[in-house]
Amino acid sequence: MMRMKSYNGTPIIGSDEDESLKSAFLAFRITEEEINKKKMELREKVHAHFGRVEEETKKLAEIRKELEALDDPWREEVTTVRKKIDLVNKELKPLAQSCYKKEREYMEALESYTEKGKEKGQLAARLMELVTESERVRMKRLEELSNNIESVSQLVQKQ
Repeated sequence: MMRMKSYNGTPIIGSDEDESLKSAFLAFRITEEEINKKKMELREKVHAHFGRVEEETKKLAEIRKELEALDDPWREEVTTVRKKIDLVNKELKPLAQSCYKKEREYMEALESYTEKGKEKGQLAARLMELVTESERVRMKRLEELSNNIESVSQLVQKQ
């Protein structure tokens, strides 16, 4: 529902839509914060995985050095450790891809939000122009009608 107010003779448009826009903006901010929180949690998980992989890689290098000094029975254990490292690397790839995908989605949403904000500003400015022009035309028409009434009343008085 639109409400019209006047401040120093200048019309001001107030709207319940402003409240809903504020509410939508607040909801967007909350969602944005949740996305950032999830993004940070995901990054921490990925970094933790990277840390574990680096530790395992160091352990593997030490094991390789020790195995070079030993006989063939230890080669099976090295193969097992290598397979475990490969599995961890495979787990890391989708996590990293998911993280990058979420970042792209966030940037797209932010860009869309910015564009809609600009569009709203332009529409509000256009609305103010239309209201001002409408008021001006109405006042001009009112003056014309007033002049017509005065001229008719003068004619009636003369007769």
